[in-house]
Amino acid sequence: MFELTGKTAIITGASRGIGKAIAMKFAQQGANIAFMHIGDGENAARTEKELTALGIKAKGYECDVSDFDAAKALVDEIIAEFGEVHILVNNAGIIRDGLMLSMKESDFDKVISVNLKGTFNMTKSVYQHFMKKRRGRIINISSIVGLNGNAGQANYASAKAGIIGMTKSVAKELASRNVTANAIAPGFIATDMTASMPEKAREAAIATIPMKHAGQVEDIANTALFLASDEAGYITGEVIRVDGGMAM
Repeated sequence: MFELTGKTAIITGASRGIGKAIAMKFAQQGANIAFMHIGDGENAARTEKELTALGIKAKGYECDVSDFDAAKALVDEIIAEFGEVHILVNNAGIIRDGLMLSMKESDFDKVISVNLKGTFNMTKSVYQHFMKKRRGRIINISSIVGLNGNAGQANYASAKAGIIGMTKSVAKELASRNVTANAIAPGFIATDMTASMPEKAREAAIATIPMKHAGQVEDIANTALFLASDEAGYITGEVIRVDGGMAM
């Protein structure tokens, strides 16, 4: 079940955290992995080594997904090197938190550029390839913040809400070509980002979760694996919350 042998996945922001967990999960099911990072060479080299140890082809690439031309050129390079791409996971993202009163325009623009425009750039880059092959899986990592909003994250929430709208639009455009597009909306997940939060803030966040504990990166990876598999072939345009009930 959920076999990915012979398939190639492009995963952005996969040198660590949720992206790396997705890459490892896909590789364990036989997928070849082309993953992208920016300015994280040490972790990327470690991730590439761990992936290839699973017996699949894997390579890390440094790329700013907010740069349209760079994203397109890299996708073309990956297709040439791996032969074909079957799965795209748009995971790359950043935060620049702050109340709107004090938020800099540059902080708003940067988050939108990486999180939302980066998703557009990568999707646009594989779009024609998927259309010609008449198959493909697009999995976008959104957030429950994109569904509910969050004080101090107007930029991040806007980007993640935009990803949901983009997912549904692309799903409608590509459905007749047997290409699915779905989004995952993680809740409070144990990552380096959440680990750096003040203890009281972390405890307050966990207190709002009905299951009373943070999620793990593997929870997101397991959901992504299902959406990438043949078993999810009749699911498109969906947003799946993985949040312990946080956004019920």
